[in-house]
Amino acid sequence: MPRWGLIVEQNLWYGKGQMWSVEVLDHVDGTRQEALDVLRARAERFQPFHPANPERRFLYQEAEGFLLVVKGVWRTFHCRFKVAEQVYDSDPPETPADDDQADASAEVAPEPLPEPSRPVRKRRRLGVDRAPRGRAPEPAPGPPPAWDTEVPEVPSWLGRDDLP
Repeated sequence: MPRWGLIVEQNLWYGKGQMWSVEVLDHVDGTRQEALDVLRARAERFQPFHPANPERRFLYQEAEGFLLVVKGVWRTFHCRFKVAEQVYDSDPPETPADDDQADASAEVAPEPLPEPSRPVRKRRRLGVDRAPRGRAPEPAPGPPPAWDTEVPEVPSWLGRDDLP
């Protein structure tokens, strides 16, 4: 049975640092139509990185998937959702073995895995349809500096005898 990847493409970050990013949301084992049905449900509730304050959302179906257009206060952004058949995986998930194979593998002790040289950090997934994390409120900024903070109290020329 084919395995389908549910893929989203969206803009991340702000200003000149903006970049187009691709992320695999999930995998579906089944037909292409089943994968498209799951993708549509994910696209309908997906919260993209941009805009921060959406006003209106439009979801369009394309040949390869869906196009989500989100109108913000200042600009309109879009995300593309695609279904792609997975043809290769360098680290495939383990499949349940038959009873005969399970008995044979139980006799052979697995080799111990080498210790990682440094701790593995889990990557943050941006724009995924999860509940937002609670953040500590940022401290209020202090009062702005006075406009004359760099001006000396007494000018350096005051009291000089060599000036006309």
